[in-house]
Amino acid sequence: MDFKTALSFALPFGLALAAIGSGLGLGRAVAAAMDAMGRQPEAAGKIQTGMIIGCALIEALTIYALVAFFILQGRIV
Repeated sequence: MDFKTALSFALPFGLALAAIGSGLGLGRAVAAAMDAMGRQPEAAGKIQTGMIIGCALIEALTIYALVAFFILQGRIV
């Protein structure tokens, strides 16, 4: 198996893993934030701000994986 073949198999697999991990992480973060807001409604603003920052960081990792996918895809051809 040469470099290009291995890369063509690994790129979609890696991107799929990044998307699945990001989805699971976002789901857990939002669920925990909703639970915390339900228990302490007076702190909902602070919890929501922290949740949004955390979700943005999780999404950034997924975007990095997508950018790496496009950069490495150019090496296959």
